[in-house]
Amino acid sequence: MLIQLIAQHPEAIGQVLKNTPAWVGGLLAGLTVLGASQARDRTASVARIAVMPVVMTGLSIWGMVSAFGNSPMFGWVMITWMFAAAVMLALVAPQRVPQGTTYDPLSRTFFMRGSWIPMVLILGIFLTKYIVGVDTAMNPGLARDAQYTLVVGGLYGLFSGLFAGRAARLLKLAFGLGHKGVPA
Repeated sequence: MLIQLIAQHPEAIGQVLKNTPAWVGGLLAGLTVLGASQARDRTASVARIAVMPVVMTGLSIWGMVSAFGNSPMFGWVMITWMFAAAVMLALVAPQRVPQGTTYDPLSRTFFMRGSWIPMVLILGIFLTKYIVGVDTAMNPGLARDAQYTLVVGGLYGLFSGLFAGRAARLLKLAFGLGHKGVPA
């Protein structure tokens, strides 16, 4: 709905942004910094690798609860989310870690090459939440629309499964299920 509105009436962007709470801009800035930090080579602890998908899944679930928590479709939305997340986890987790990724068991840290993929995923979750928030504010009936709610639940699930799968394939190195300390 928001996307259609902006496509047909680009001047509506100003009104939408004017009605957006200020804290949303702060959240976007923080998430952008987090995503940008992933774009350069870095080291990360096992805990940090495990926490990121938990936080992003929390944001995903928060998005669904805030939009559809009172909807009769909520149970189906959650089932769709779980299915999509499980499928993405199953597809991504078995893949090899990105080239140049290593794990040092002495320091319990990973060395990872920079990537813009986390930024895309982080902003994908943010934009999904934002667009759904605007859509349901403009048309509260969407929270009861089966097609809309299930598509959104599936989209959130895809993002969550991607984050979990990316972390799982790294954690395999830490738990001895991959090649420790050597490039993969």
